[in-house]
Amino acid sequence: MYIHPKLAAFTRNLEALFHEVDEFLEDEWGGSFPLHPNRPARGSTENPEMDGLFDIAPDFTAGIGSGGGRGYIISLRAATLEAISSAQFEFLMETAAALVVKKLPAYFPGRSLKVIRDGRRFKIVGDFSLGEA
Repeated sequence: MYIHPKLAAFTRNLEALFHEVDEFLEDEWGGSFPLHPNRPARGSTENPEMDGLFDIAPDFTAGIGSGGGRGYIISLRAATLEAISSAQFEFLMETAAALVVKKLPAYFPGRSLKVIRDGRRFKIVGDFSLGEA
């Protein structure tokens, strides 16, 4: 399957950004809840989405029915059996979104990207074009 080189580069940058956010969340709050028994400990896999307490990733949405349109939802999950309160989850989501806002210019210089609130979630929206070939 062919993947446009600029799309591959965009995807790599997006993954690197989210890995950095994951690292921050793990450093700050990774010990706040007991890890799910089936979840590998932080750093035991090559992909930080697959280990540790937090799994934060961009999930593309076409934005149908959304005022914000298409973009990447900032998806955050905590791998624990313990209940996480709505206030705790909101705090973690707001922290993650603020970090994404702060880091976007470094990972995507020259692109017009921003983070908006879209319902209960945060979403990256803006210029996802591949530019000229």
